[in-house]
Amino acid sequence: MVTGPVPEMVELAKQMVARSYSPYSRYATGAVLRGANGKLYGGCNVENAAYPQGTCAEASAISVMVADGEKRIAEILVIGSGPEIITPCGGCRQRLREFAADNTLVHLCDPSGVRRTVTFGELYPMSFGSAHLGAKT
Repeated sequence: MVTGPVPEMVELAKQMVARSYSPYSRYATGAVLRGANGKLYGGCNVENAAYPQGTCAEASAISVMVADGEKRIAEILVIGSGPEIITPCGGCRQRLREFAADNTLVHLCDPSGVRRTVTFGELYPMSFGSAHLGAKT
C-alpha cells in the first residue's frame, strides 16, 4: 500500500543518508516527514563519541518540522544504509507518536527505496500518547 508522491520523499531521504554523520556505527539513516501542511522535512542521524548524545534521523526531522511551525505528521518515510528495510527505533516511535496518528502511513525502505508501507498504529500498537495525559492535540 504505497500512496502519494513517495518518490520525492525517497529522493530527499537518500540525500539525508548521504549527509549523515555516522563515523561510529557506520550506519547512516535518513527520515522524511510530510507535515499536515504538505511540506517535506528531512533529517539524518548525527552520532557523537558519547553515544547517548547522538540524534536519530526521525528526531532530527521532527525538530526541523516543529521549527517550521508544523505539529502534525501526515506521512513518514525512513531509510538506512544497510541491506535490510529499516524501522524507527523504540525511542523514535515514541517521538513520532507525539505528532502522528494511528492511520499515518509509514514507508519502510532499504537503500533502493520503499519495501513496505504500514500504518503508524501497526508499527507502534497500543502506544502511550498525549491522550493518556488528558491533553487535547
